[in-house]
Amino acid sequence: MKDERVFGITTGTAATAAALASLLCLRGCVVKRVCVETPSGKIDVDVDSVERISQDTARASVIKRPYGDPDVTVNLSIMAEVQITESSGVVIRGGEGVGTVTKPGLQVPPGEAAINPVPRRMIKENLQKYLKDGEGAIVTVSVPDGEKVASKTMNPRLGIEGGISILGTSGIARPMSSSAYRRSLACQIDIAVARGFKELVFVPGNIGERFAREYFKQIEEERIIQMANFPGYMLEKAAKKGLKKIILMGHAGKLIKLSAGIFQTKNSIADARREIMTAHTALSGAAPEVTKRIFNLATVEEMITELKKYGLTESVFNSISKSIKDRCSEKFSLDVDVLIFSMSGTILNSDFKIQPNHRFDRGDL
Repeated sequence: MKDERVFGITTGTAATAAALASLLCLRGCVVKRVCVETPSGKIDVDVDSVERISQDTARASVIKRPYGDPDVTVNLSIMAEVQITESSGVVIRGGEGVGTVTKPGLQVPPGEAAINPVPRRMIKENLQKYLKDGEGAIVTVSVPDGEKVASKTMNPRLGIEGGISILGTSGIARPMSSSAYRRSLACQIDIAVARGFKELVFVPGNIGERFAREYFKQIEEERIIQMANFPGYMLEKAAKKGLKKIILMGHAGKLIKLSAGIFQTKNSIADARREIMTAHTALSGAAPEVTKRIFNLATVEEMITELKKYGLTESVFNSISKSIKDRCSEKFSLDVDVLIFSMSGTILNSDFKIQPNHRFDRGDL
């Protein structure tokens, strides 16, 4: 058994365990723990509760216990109701708190419950061993607090409505939140590609998204892609998907890091904003005392205010923008343009080609 202080279970494993406990209850077993077959091997999972509802139906719940990762689904109760039927095969449905997919491009088609292929396969394979010839089962997975928790996930952006997703490719949840988060961010690109889009706007987060909506007033929401602290990962994914143009758009505090080749922008990993701003201020011909003042300021916004006093804003940010494009072209087979904003929404660089009335490729529209 895996050490659950380090490793946890996925929502897919929890749902499978709950379904298996329900079926074993119908077989007359007293169930407190079940052994689930996963792609990573057998895992013993504690069962929180199980009850027989009728002669052919039972319901069980499994708590997704804490492990070494800040996972928003930790401590959720994952439930599964199993009804034995006279027709062979296992039918899987989503109940309360399990989201519904509304956009193409994900692993599950629109209109289906957001229960990914590996969890579906796990549920079917684990139940088949206990079903008799000619028997089938209807499995309804539910998460009582799923709709509330879903607002803290990427689901709203991905068009998954009404709850969380039942996920997992290995059955094991490892303490690699950044890896899991990157994969969820990349799903935005999959949705855009499914729409036929070849030209996307990448933003660091909510501030950048707001800027993009205000600047491109007719832009489709699926065209705006949040990249968080992982612009390198997202640009690489975009190139592999065959996208032809990316507009990087957002607040200076995040975007300027790319000009120094920093493609993972979390402050605790890399923060060279002061050095970047100072270097490009010097390259723009600023006097030494101005360059020194820029170096000693605490925030990018303060630096922008200082540059404005000397009429250097445009030249500094054009220099930064060019460096960003040069760095991106060195690493990725993409046409990249850059729009850098201050917190007030002022455009800081004048070398961008894309105007507010830009006509994006229409994809499949």
